[in-house]
Amino acid sequence: QVQLEESGGGSVQPGGSLRLSCVASTKIFSIDAMGWYRLAPGKQREMVAFTGGDFLISYADSVKGRFTISRDNDKGMVSLQMNNLKAEDTAVYFCYLNKYGDEYWGRGTKVTVSS
Repeated sequence: QVQLEESGGGSVQPGGSLRLSCVASTKIFSIDAMGWYRLAPGKQREMVAFTGGDFLISYADSVKGRFTISRDNDKGMVSLQMNNLKAEDTAVYFCYLNKYGDEYWGRGTKVTVSS
């Protein structure tokens, strides 16, 4: 069973930064899709940032220019650098892996943006 372990959540003031990391318990290849989703209170789960293959990177419009996704296949890791955080970024963030069509999710890490 593949496991994804997230870290890096916490509380920050508006305008602050956080870096989320996720480590997979299995070897990661460039063809595997990895990303971050979030679930905010009263809202549906949404894709935040996604990387699949060697060149595909996608961001939600609401985070473009503020968030940056990166991955290290050798370490089985995907990270999300979040800058200029806003109150509306408050959510539980989940790491996602799609490997050979099988989907895996982390347990989530909470991000709270509040003054």
